[in-house]
Amino acid sequence: LKLMAYDYVPVSDEKELLSNLKVQLEKHNKVVFTELEFDRVLNILSKGSVFDKAVTLREKQHIVRDNGEDLYFDFINQDNWCQNLFQVTNQVTIDGKYKNRYDVTLLINGLPLVQIELKRRGIELKEAFNQTNRYQRHSYGASLALFQFIQIFVISNGVNTKYYANNKLQSFKQTFFWSDGNNKLITQLDKFAFSFLDTCHVSKMICKYIVLSQTFKILMVLRPYQYFAV
Repeated sequence: LKLMAYDYVPVSDEKELLSNLKVQLEKHNKVVFTELEFDRVLNILSKGSVFDKAVTLREKQHIVRDNGEDLYFDFINQDNWCQNLFQVTNQVTIDGKYKNRYDVTLLINGLPLVQIELKRRGIELKEAFNQTNRYQRHSYGASLALFQFIQIFVISNGVNTKYYANNKLQSFKQTFFWSDGNNKLITQLDKFAFSFLDTCHVSKMICKYIVLSQTFKILMVLRPYQYFAV
């Protein structure tokens, strides 16, 4: 990922995550938040369910500055999805019901939007799927619950790699292989990374190819054939 225009940032806990988030949001919106103003931003981020947060991510935001002026900003650039700030980190530890340490996290404008769970070769892929489910139960909702902003999960054992939307009702049957435009599966982790996790591609998937189902209040991500059809 560091070869693919992701900046590596060491983030070990929520405090460092928030510190990095402030800097990235300031860069992205070309503003500087005072501590009180950033508290107002965090107040927006901490509210709601996974579905509510997915809506918040995509909406234009507003706070009142310390001097009484209105400030409008966004968490992600949906129209020019390549013009976001991309970082990668690993081994972030969050204390919830249990202490969990996540494998690899992709941050867009400082928010954790893609989570990658890796297993050794030979280990069943479903184990990685079960692991992310445990994280959802044990720690994603802890404290400010920023990890509930995850839009896409990626699971891999090196040989097989799949992706799926952040949706608690998801079953393993709703995890998908990625493929190219000729419907050739891309299963190897490194090839998947260069194709699917390319900064412009993964942010386009988040901005344009995740459906927010108002009926069921869940996120759904398009499969490759749907993506190429669109």
